[in-house]
Amino acid sequence: MSASPPLHERRGPGAAVLDYVRRAPGTYLWLLVLLFTTYVMHRINPAMADSFLRKRSTNLHQLATNPVRVLFASTLWLDGGGWLGMFVLYNLFHVPAERWLGTLRWFAVVAVAHVGATYLSEGVLHWAIHHGRAPASAVNTLDVGVSYALAGAQAVLAYRIAPPWRYVYLVGVLAWYGQALVHGRTFTDVGHFTSVLLGLACYPLTRGRGGAPWNPVDRLRSLRERWHGRAARHG
Repeated sequence: MSASPPLHERRGPGAAVLDYVRRAPGTYLWLLVLLFTTYVMHRINPAMADSFLRKRSTNLHQLATNPVRVLFASTLWLDGGGWLGMFVLYNLFHVPAERWLGTLRWFAVVAVAHVGATYLSEGVLHWAIHHGRAPASAVNTLDVGVSYALAGAQAVLAYRIAPPWRYVYLVGVLAWYGQALVHGRTFTDVGHFTSVLLGLACYPLTRGRGGAPWNPVDRLRSLRERWHGRAARHG
């Protein structure tokens, strides 16, 4: 008679999903809010949606008049990007970052990346307007979304990965956002690259976090051993 599988393998799929979500509550609460706001955006006409989002945009005008409100509100809306795409990206980057750092430290990283990159990128835009390199109307440019916080989480995860894979990952992240900055040179490209640098600057928040660095080779070996173990039990 084959041995019974461990208890964690006999749980139903619903319990497993609930346990998965509970380990990153901040990320999934954020995704739930984004799902609702994305639904709202699809229920109103485009002109109304544009006006609505501009009042929640971290552009120069709103930062000068309602900075705290728009810095928070701008993270609750997606400008054009699909929710399903964000769901995938959040699971790839925010979920492991929150589980590793803990919710409070993870939140600190995304807040630093979002706020810092917003002010620096809008400062660049202000300079461009002042020197005639951007129109005066750019003070009302639409700037909402979650990409600065995402870039910060992507960057800080480099410290979770074991060398030498850490440096491969880091080069990939810097190359991805660096090439956009070189070729696009928009204020949002500046913001994204700044977010990466700010995420890397959050290294002190990673100190004291438990667990061995993630090694893809060890992970593949573990998955292979688990597969062979299940095959042996059911063989």
